[in-house]
Amino acid sequence: MSEQRKKTVALAVRLEPGEAEAIREKAKDAGVTVSEFLRAAALGRKTRSVVEEGMINELRRLGGLQKMIHNDTGGTYSKETAAILKEIKDAIRRLARGGV
Repeated sequence: MSEQRKKTVALAVRLEPGEAEAIREKAKDAGVTVSEFLRAAALGRKTRSVVEEGMINELRRLGGLQKMIHNDTGGTYSKETAAILKEIKDAIRRLARGGV
């Protein structure tokens, strides 16, 4: 039996228009349906924003470019590249913890 067929109970929730829109946006950012987002939130499951995933991937890409600059210049800018790499790693950690 598929997961969808197991889900046979519907719950009605009353929300203010702004709350409903905020929930829709968060579900969209997480790349899931509103139902899946609300289930995850109510059951304490983590959801990761598609936007956050994109940001983490971009930060990793930038870190790779910094490493390439460091290697290509023979470490000429090692102080600068080390500082930038530290900032990139810190940003990735903050995103992974759920706060920018």
